[in-house]
Amino acid sequence: MALSLTNQAPNAEQFILLRSKVGWTNPEPDTVQVSLDNSLFHICVYIASRLVGYGRIVGDGAMYFYVQDIVIDPDHQNQGLGTLVMHEIELFLAGSAKSGATIALLAAYGKEKFYSKFGYSSRTGEPLGLGMCKFVE
Repeated sequence: MALSLTNQAPNAEQFILLRSKVGWTNPEPDTVQVSLDNSLFHICVYIASRLVGYGRIVGDGAMYFYVQDIVIDPDHQNQGLGTLVMHEIELFLAGSAKSGATIALLAAYGKEKFYSKFGYSSRTGEPLGLGMCKFVE
């Protein structure tokens, strides 16, 4: 299995297909493209020309960084690709996030242990609260 990595954003079609394979819903392709275009960092994992792993960072590039869309094709899970993606993300963050910055993520249910290996911790509610989100329908 010959892997190739790139920091260029995938095209919206590839990204939507990968997200769909893991059961995630997708906005309209134009919305997806704007989101990809406005990301700070991308890491794409390809086998041949097929996107099989992806992750990105969104945020303001100074105070706030958000780990987003860590997704691995179900046919290639449990082979270390998620760790590879997170390793590349952590390298980017090490060079970009300065003292005082906040790095955050929302882990999919049951994936918290995976992210804890990279130093992320669950919010217990003290002192900052549990965290919240809002989805637009």
